[in-house]
Amino acid sequence: MDLPAMINQMKNHPDISKAGMVLYHNGMVRDSSRDGRPVTGLTITVDQEKLNEILDQTRAMPGIVEVLVHINSDAPLMVGDDVMFLAVAGDIREHVIDALTYSLNRIKTEATAKNQVFA
Repeated sequence: MDLPAMINQMKNHPDISKAGMVLYHNGMVRDSSRDGRPVTGLTITVDQEKLNEILDQTRAMPGIVEVLVHINSDAPLMVGDDVMFLAVAGDIREHVIDALTYSLNRIKTEATAKNQVFA
């Protein structure tokens, strides 16, 4: 999936008329680790059961219409490649921002693991 496909999927949701906002996150491979070491790429693995649990819990949050995610997992990714697309649609800004933050942080810490390739 790419971002335009995700946008179209979100806009075609049967309850999209209840949404006043959609936020999209596009995580990419950057050229350095958090501690500053040069990175040439990475591989992501996903715990699908945990990911589904996080998505279900996010969809149950107040005002949330839909949550979509696509993670490019189990394949070598290079600097600049898309790692994850996450989209959250909901009624008002505060609900959508909270839900995106909640789901993104949980996905990164509980449902995915990354193996960085250092230069």
